[in-house]
Amino acid sequence: MENKGLSHIDKSGNAHMVDVGEKPITMRTAIAKGQVRMKLETLELIIEGEMKKGDVFSIAQVAGIMAAKKTAELIPLCHPLPINQVLVSIEPDFDIPGVRITSTVRTSAKTGVEMEALTAVSVAALTIYDMAKAVEKTMNIGNIRLVAKHGGQSGDIVNE
Repeated sequence: MENKGLSHIDKSGNAHMVDVGEKPITMRTAIAKGQVRMKLETLELIIEGEMKKGDVFSIAQVAGIMAAKKTAELIPLCHPLPINQVLVSIEPDFDIPGVRITSTVRTSAKTGVEMEALTAVSVAALTIYDMAKAVEKTMNIGNIRLVAKHGGQSGDIVNE
């Protein structure tokens, strides 16, 4: 089976973890974004601190940070990385209506932190859903994407 240049597939077509042992340690940054759409009434309850489970934004922010640090445990072929910094911001947006989530992850390592940034956004969004589902089960998590990455052999990539 030909692997067509896929880095996580060997010549026999089997999945494997890429050997990054020979790569240099460099500074790397990844930024990801996503959003949770919800009814305006739900967003207002969250902003007003009226959710029974507590401060939705603060708890989702911490959940995103924790998730970034656990990415290698969640995604089978990811390398465990020394995380230098994880920032998760959650901003209400009445135009959606809902919230916009942004994660920035930094490391000094042999491989990048794109998956960590994407995981942080995903888990923050899931936490928002979990904390608000008692008042709305129609929320929609979406548009999770890599916005930019800096560092590493492939250089800088800016998608928006």
